[in-house]
Amino acid sequence: MEHLSEVLKEPIVPFAILLVVILTVPIIFERFRIPGLVGLLAAGVLLGQNGLKLLDTDLPTMKLLSDIGLLYLMFVAGLEVDIHQFRKKKHRSIGFGSLTFIIPMIAGTAVGRVFGFEWNASILIGSLLASHTLLAYPIVSRLGVVANEAVIVTIGATIFTDVGALLVLAVCVAVKAGSFTIFQLVTLLVSLLIYSAVVLFGFDWAGREFFRRTGDEEGNQFLFVLLAVFLASLGAQLIGVEKIIGAFLAGLAVNDVVGEGPVKEKVVFVGSVLFIPIFFVDLGLLIDVPAFIKSILSIWMPLTIVGALIGSKFLAAFFASLIYRYNRQEMLTMWSLSLPQVGATLAATLVGVRAGLLTEDVLNSVIVLMLATATLGPVITSRVAPGLSSTTESLETETIPQTWGSEVADTDFTVVVPVYNPQTEQYLVEMAALLARHEAGRIVPLAITTAHAHMDAPQIETAVERCQTLLARATELGGEMGVKAEPLLRIDYAIDHGISHASREQNANLIVMGWGKQPGFRTRLLGSVIDSVLSSSHCPVAVTRLLDSPLKIRRILVPVESLSDWAMQPLRFARVLAEANQAQITLLHVCERRTPPSKKAWIESQLSVLVAKWVSLGKVKLDIQVIPHADVVKAILNAAESVDLVVWRSQRYRTSAGLAVSDVTTQMLKQLTCSLVMFGEPQRVNTGIVLNSVPENKNVSG
Repeated sequence: MEHLSEVLKEPIVPFAILLVVILTVPIIFERFRIPGLVGLLAAGVLLGQNGLKLLDTDLPTMKLLSDIGLLYLMFVAGLEVDIHQFRKKKHRSIGFGSLTFIIPMIAGTAVGRVFGFEWNASILIGSLLASHTLLAYPIVSRLGVVANEAVIVTIGATIFTDVGALLVLAVCVAVKAGSFTIFQLVTLLVSLLIYSAVVLFGFDWAGREFFRRTGDEEGNQFLFVLLAVFLASLGAQLIGVEKIIGAFLAGLAVNDVVGEGPVKEKVVFVGSVLFIPIFFVDLGLLIDVPAFIKSILSIWMPLTIVGALIGSKFLAAFFASLIYRYNRQEMLTMWSLSLPQVGATLAATLVGVRAGLLTEDVLNSVIVLMLATATLGPVITSRVAPGLSSTTESLETETIPQTWGSEVADTDFTVVVPVYNPQTEQYLVEMAALLARHEAGRIVPLAITTAHAHMDAPQIETAVERCQTLLARATELGGEMGVKAEPLLRIDYAIDHGISHASREQNANLIVMGWGKQPGFRTRLLGSVIDSVLSSSHCPVAVTRLLDSPLKIRRILVPVESLSDWAMQPLRFARVLAEANQAQITLLHVCERRTPPSKKAWIESQLSVLVAKWVSLGKVKLDIQVIPHADVVKAILNAAESVDLVVWRSQRYRTSAGLAVSDVTTQMLKQLTCSLVMFGEPQRVNTGIVLNSVPENKNVSG
């Protein structure tokens, strides 16, 4: 027993308990349709001093991990701010941002004074209500109304409200720290201004230089981003402000640099599955259950804070609609999008409690506020956003390639098809040959063996022989289908790099790959071959899971999640396959269940416009369907029951308020009973941050 007691005192024990909680609790709660975040808070309460007493917020391990989680939460909030949308309507974004900051600020300050707080603490309470989290963004994205000016302005206002709330927090904490004069206030503001400029411009420049020099070294780029977070946080503490301000500014600074590539995915993934959940568990440890119940039962403080937020955000949206002449639906959408309070609000509240500015009653009320607004905001958005209007001119007008990545028009259409698994090789080569034959092109069967330190090692010889067997079979299959096949054997240090380099050297128009096994933790953390090829390839990539020969495909389903030019790329791929097989295509868009008939008709017309603009159908039969449904995945699965193939646009993994959420592509891969092609476009150069990749997951934390 003494030995067991000693073991339990080891710092690794709390960490092991936290890993078990993070792994199991959110899954259990989400099965009952309760947010995983609530489960983490509940786990903290259960394991803390009011429960099993297995964890203590004062433990060094807990303090360190929770602080990292807090910084990560604010860093992700800055990283996910859509600067591109802010730039589109920056003047109106600043205007609405000012209204939705100042009015809730005044309301929150009044609440603080009513409940007996001094002016400094009251102003801090006001700042807690000033920011917002765009939890309902997936809804407006799926409805195709992101291009509506009111939505763009609300997204852009996020950066203004978040920065303003954090600046107020910095001043309030500094005032609490001791005697505070006008000179000290001016000194602090000047220091903040200089510090912010150094972080925003200095880190941005350093990041661009570092990423340019390191190329594809994702590991070093990942470490650079982490270093930026902690250096910025340390710098904030040196000038006398809270470190979460530095973390948020670091997120803004590297926003453009990181873009939407694999480095961002890894950074966000590490935070969302490890450090940020630990922060929420620690927040649960701080909750005094008797005091929390007492706060809820007394009802007045949480009710007043929630009411003040809802009312003040409504007034801000109402005044903005008068100033900018938005209609009722646009006003209500702006209101509902700016309601949810999650990331920055919780982080600032915790800082205020630790600084002695705020009481546990305020913390408990803010938790109630978070749960209430995170539910109410998306519900209202789902009801009012379907009535938003948009125009054809407001659709995304990105320039997309007219051919599949071809840069030289007079070269043969080339399909590179990496072969590895003899069991799936036939269908894979048939798919590539079918496409190449339609375009009067060629296929390049590609086999890669990884290099060893000694190139004469027996492993190399065995691998080369295996590759040659695969290539011979692929060449034979290509010949049977009447397509020129030029096999290529490559020795490279990494399979993904070998595929990308070979496709570039062959001036490929398309890469056709097979889908491997389900991704595990290691794959999600370090990335897979498919992830790397999708992010580094110069041409589109078709990742396939073929359950039958592609020669038998007669019915093709193409789901589109947004009304954009790039959403048509999978349809162009499906059109070539349909022409080769005389197949029929169904273009499917899933909208909100409450979408009115007029809105459905408008969406159908816009899809028709996009099809006419980008896809030459010829004799291919196309059926456009707009289906109202509450669950996108279920709607697609229902439609897929009567087809042979689903062509799905490559979707990136994203998070919601810093917590991992479901991946639509993964769900479809698990449940689809027909063949699937995930079509990925080549990586685009960032002119700003474009966040919308997975509509269910994309959120801007604030």
